[in-house]
Amino acid sequence: MADRLETLLDRFSVSARLFHSGALCGLNEIGGDGDVGQLHLVRRGPIEVTHAGETVHLDEPTVLLYPRPLAHRFVTDAARGADMACANLRFDGGAANPIAAALPPFVRVPLAAIDGARDVLELLFDEAFAERCGRLALVDRLFEVVLIQILRHLMESGRLRGGMLAGLGHARLRHALVAMHDEPARDWSLDTLAAAAGMSRSAFAHAFRETVGDTPGGYLQGWRINLAQQALRRGRPLKVIATDVGYGSEAALSRAFKAQCGMSPRAWRTANA
Repeated sequence: MADRLETLLDRFSVSARLFHSGALCGLNEIGGDGDVGQLHLVRRGPIEVTHAGETVHLDEPTVLLYPRPLAHRFVTDAARGADMACANLRFDGGAANPIAAALPPFVRVPLAAIDGARDVLELLFDEAFAERCGRLALVDRLFEVVLIQILRHLMESGRLRGGMLAGLGHARLRHALVAMHDEPARDWSLDTLAAAAGMSRSAFAHAFRETVGDTPGGYLQGWRINLAQQALRRGRPLKVIATDVGYGSEAALSRAFKAQCGMSPRAWRTANA
């Protein structure tokens, strides 16, 4: 089976940077400014988490994922505190990163529920709470490993009710999505995508809309424009971008880009310089 995450993570990377490890005591607030999310690993509680008017009480080791900026607050016992390791997450492309965009604003998963993560988490906590040579570089990479394990868990557990990751968790739709991700320039049709999924044309179109929340054609255009935006940020010529993402000319790319983003590729590149 094709790797559902390989192309996503290869084209739209994510990096982690540790900013806290150890006991967290009393009241602590994380601002929702900037363009980074957060990944918090609670090794020992209890802890109360508040964000967007919602309060969550944690009494077991838990991962808390905020893929996009969202102000949140931790309340712990002022004396005992809670043992935590926390990292900022920077998704390539920011809010437009398809992985970040496909995740809910807040994800909460008990650490014990993440298959295969125990050894990684033990090493991460051991390094995060120590003062060894190379500690930060190692812990940052381990946070990125944990994020991949969380994405796997979300896809395979069926917790996501819609969007790209829900589609990648579907036994048949995943094949069509991976095909589009791997070959965005191919002249895909509803028939060829349905064949990739091993489904009839009508069943595929219905299941795709119900699961992903978009038509196959609409999703493909969005994926191509995401790739075009990434290439624009890297300074690639429009003519080359148009060919790479499946449009026959700069004019065709500009029409699709404006329909998706409300502005031309050149105007978008200037606004996002």
